[in-house]
Amino acid sequence: MSVAIQAAAAPSATLPSLKTFRRIVIKVGSSLLIDREQGCVRRSWLVSLAQDIADLHAQGSDLLVVSSGSIALGRTVLGLPGRDLKLEDSQAAAAVGQIALARIWAEVLADRKITAGQILVTLGDTEERQRYLNARATIGRLLDLRAVPVINENDTVATNEIRYGDNDRLAARVATMASADLLILLSDVPGLYTAPPAENPEAELVPVVARVDETIEAMAGGGASPLSRGGMRTKIEAAKIATTGGTQMLIADGRVEHPVSRLNASVPCTWFLTGSNPVTARKKWIAGSLEPRGALHVDAGAAKAIANGKSLLPAGVTRVEGNFTSGDCVLIRDARAADIGRGLVGYDASEAVLIAGRNSQDILRLLGTPGRAAIVHRDDMVVAGGQIAATARVTNGKS
Repeated sequence: MSVAIQAAAAPSATLPSLKTFRRIVIKVGSSLLIDREQGCVRRSWLVSLAQDIADLHAQGSDLLVVSSGSIALGRTVLGLPGRDLKLEDSQAAAAVGQIALARIWAEVLADRKITAGQILVTLGDTEERQRYLNARATIGRLLDLRAVPVINENDTVATNEIRYGDNDRLAARVATMASADLLILLSDVPGLYTAPPAENPEAELVPVVARVDETIEAMAGGGASPLSRGGMRTKIEAAKIATTGGTQMLIADGRVEHPVSRLNASVPCTWFLTGSNPVTARKKWIAGSLEPRGALHVDAGAAKAIANGKSLLPAGVTRVEGNFTSGDCVLIRDARAADIGRGLVGYDASEAVLIAGRNSQDILRLLGTPGRAAIVHRDDMVVAGGQIAATARVTNGKS
């Protein structure tokens, strides 16, 4: 038995409660949402899940939903076969199904006084830094407004070469993008087993995984449903993405009604734990994994605000150095040119030059388009204190 599973021997009482999580992503697969025989939504089940979401929302948690189902719904409307669709047929089905899927989620959440927002993403939106920041900002603003983003891969434009192809890994990317502290994968099995239970009747449920290692990866089997493009293997890959990003994850049985609220009753499921948290993991990534492309020199007031955990506003910038684009990592330097932080900049260098030293309210007039109030948001910033090498220097945009 691996160390990762041995650590799972901890009693269930030590596992976290859903009430303790600030931001939760819930992934819903096609096999749960869509009735395979009828090709329509399992309405009663979805209503029960919506109530679970509403209960957590009322407690103050931020909720995001990653929902499959657009292709499954669209193929029924268009009379397409249930399996092995050609790429163009999948894209057509998605185009029709996305409208229906968005409407269904909007309706069940509106019945509980919650506003839904649809976000369609592609692989590039979570992998390319500038698009990643744009998607992150949209998600953050929706959550600030207490809406529930409903997210799906944009299958109308995704191709076999540039797609996730499953919403397990997409959900994990969304969770880390949104700095969620919990990802719930609702599945057609209660969790991870020591072997595929359909093949091995002696397989046992693994209640807690402290670390995803080779033994854990070896337990993954294939997909169980013709409506699903994922399987346990993609869920293990999602766990690696989520836990590395500081997000705890659990796999739970989604076939029953109220699949989320019942988790408070210690039902069988599998927790994937992480010793980090989303903010710490993100800051560590910014501090050590990105090459600075420029520098922003700031005045004493901005330096003090940054030290107190505030964002860097254009008004506090005295000089722009380097040739960077929005989403690049830049150093932040005080009046003595000492490195006091680094972060992901929200503007291109040419734009930063124009707004430096100006009030955020002037951005629209100066750039011709509205922009973010912060030139480096505090969530995308690491303040110096042992994390930033004192030797880091930028010359002509190179470090």
